[in-house]
Amino acid sequence: MLADAATEEALRAALDAVHNDRHALIGGGSNLVASDVGFPGVVLRFTDRSLAIDGTLVRVAAGVVLQDLVDATVAACLEGLHTMTGIPGWVGGAIYGNAGAYGHSIHEFVESVRYLDGTGVHEIGNAACQFRYRESVFKRAKDRVILDATLRLTPGDAAQLRSTADGILKIRNEKYPPEMRCAGSIFKNLILAELPESVRVQVPERVIREGKVPSAYFLELAGAKGIKRGGIEVADYHANLIYNAGGGSAAQVHEIVDLLKQRVAEQFGLELEEEVQYI
Repeated sequence: MLADAATEEALRAALDAVHNDRHALIGGGSNLVASDVGFPGVVLRFTDRSLAIDGTLVRVAAGVVLQDLVDATVAACLEGLHTMTGIPGWVGGAIYGNAGAYGHSIHEFVESVRYLDGTGVHEIGNAACQFRYRESVFKRAKDRVILDATLRLTPGDAAQLRSTADGILKIRNEKYPPEMRCAGSIFKNLILAELPESVRVQVPERVIREGKVPSAYFLELAGAKGIKRGGIEVADYHANLIYNAGGGSAAQVHEIVDLLKQRVAEQFGLELEEEVQYI
């Protein structure tokens, strides 16, 4: 069963109603791999679309589509989120996973986040969110349901921001065509400083970006491109892109993911970590 709650009151009521039953709370669902057998319980979404801009402060609800937030801030001549154009999903999920692209992540602009847990509504500042690369406290404390966030951006030129955003969207659509059935990059990139010295010396400087090594670099060396299991394939042009070519299953996604993790572990001694979440 899928249930939407558009207000905090409705969300509280829904959580009270299902707290003793199996349930899962999701955002827009863009970074999820759902089981082939479905979910034996209630899948709940918080769909509040509230968005208010006051100068450089933006108050945005978790249910706002991330692209709508990007477009609104660009139109308001606010710089910061424009590099995230084309990232699918909702704001709550973006904060949950500290989404980002082109050298920026959403945590850079978060002043505070309001969330609901079993004891009530709380508001915490940026530091308490414990943001890291594609991580936040909300990813570990799953009983905390993000309600909204306050972001602080900087003034910018709308035309220039839109031009940059359009250029990024063109590149993104070439890499991830809108009609492609995929969850984006499957694996997180790796922090260069956290890699064993024996691996660091093997990485060419040209592939290092903002102190990270794309997992696609190791996946390509492990022969990931073009691997197929049923209807699920690894793109022949990007080793960290797994997509459904037609008739694929979640079980086949798991099979390829496990195979790729095994290959990289055997060849480099590295443990890749998925960016996608499973239901």
